[in-house]
Amino acid sequence: MASMTGIIEPNYFLITAIAFAILGAIQYKKTGKTLETIYLSVLFLFFLISYFILIFGD
Repeated sequence: MASMTGIIEPNYFLITAIAFAILGAIQYKKTGKTLETIYLSVLFLFFLISYFILIFGD
C-alpha cells in the first residue's frame, strides 16, 4: 500500500496501464475506433510512460 512518505510505487502505474489496455481492447472490440477508445489508449500510453520514467529515472 501507499505509505505516508510520498513515495509512489511504480507497480501502481504498471497495473493501471494494463487495466487501461484491457479496457481499450474491450471498447475497440465492441464499438470500433471511437473517441473513448482513443482516450483509453492515450491513458494507457501515459501511465506506461510514467511507469518507465519512475523505473529508469532518478
